[in-house]
Amino acid sequence: MAKRTVAPDSELVAGLTRRQLQEIYYYLALARAAEERLEILFRQGHVHGGLYRSLGQEGESVACAYALRPRTDGTGDLIAPLIRNTGAIFVMGGTPLEYFRQYLARGAGPSRGRETNIHFTDFARGIIGPVSPLGTMMEVLAGAMLACRMRGEDRVGMIWCGDGQTSTGAWHEGINFAAVQRCPVVVVIEANRWAFSTPTALQTRAKQFVDKAVGYGIAGERVDGNDVIATYEAARRAVDRARAGEGPTLLEAETYRLRGHAQHDAQDYVPADELEQAQARDPVELFRKRLLAAAWATSAELAAVHGRVAREVEQAAQQAVADPYPEAEEACAGIYTDVEIRPPWTRLEAPDPARA
Repeated sequence: MAKRTVAPDSELVAGLTRRQLQEIYYYLALARAAEERLEILFRQGHVHGGLYRSLGQEGESVACAYALRPRTDGTGDLIAPLIRNTGAIFVMGGTPLEYFRQYLARGAGPSRGRETNIHFTDFARGIIGPVSPLGTMMEVLAGAMLACRMRGEDRVGMIWCGDGQTSTGAWHEGINFAAVQRCPVVVVIEANRWAFSTPTALQTRAKQFVDKAVGYGIAGERVDGNDVIATYEAARRAVDRARAGEGPTLLEAETYRLRGHAQHDAQDYVPADELEQAQARDPVELFRKRLLAAAWATSAELAAVHGRVAREVEQAAQQAVADPYPEAEEACAGIYTDVEIRPPWTRLEAPDPARA
């Protein structure tokens, strides 16, 4: 069972101790460093497919996931992340080595080279990988959490949704189903103003996404997604409501995507002044300054965090590059079950006319 560091010092803010606050910073720094290293690997030709950065969105991803109960034995909370939720995957127990192996399509990766980026599932850690029709994931998580509730399991599911995802029919069906069934779900909408190149104003007539919660009859809350502490507190309240049987919460996290939709997107459609303003609200830098200003961490302690992150990321990247691709035979493995299935019924024989 994975356990977070339990600090002997008292709670400082939002029920978090000094060590927990620094642990959150570790996950923020790890997500950013891993993606920066991945960008280098991409330019070197090691990455297959697209590269999707979470630059500018790490704060809400880590803060929300930190409100959950991660486990490594299949009994903890569940997440349905998007391609920009690297930090959430690390909080739930994922490692930089697995992350690099997955993006580099290595045979030892989570999907054994069948998929790239974060399209993989790890039930032991509670990670349900995305399918490309992203709206469908709302239905998938709602169903998974209904099953957990019916089995009497004390588990909460969290899903991240982009602006565009909320415009799909599957998303509406999924969140409505979760609401009606009172599924223990937290729906985090990453309001980063853009769905690829489409602005929010062309996605919905609602002034803010949280307004939609009323229509589904569920709790709703809006928070500055670049304020790590405020986001954690909001996510904590949503998780507590779900765990108490009060059903879903729609949590709108206002944030910003500082890079294009993917590495190939030059972001030409974004006004220069808008991007400049967003860069001044970098969640990692804001949290670093707050840690220092409130004496929740010293410069030496944060330097130690960065040193640890640099070592872990570099070692993981080197190992992933050195790892082999999957063997050709692997392409046919795991496609169908190799377990013999015996249906619990048998076909009745046709009646004998002579006995009629």
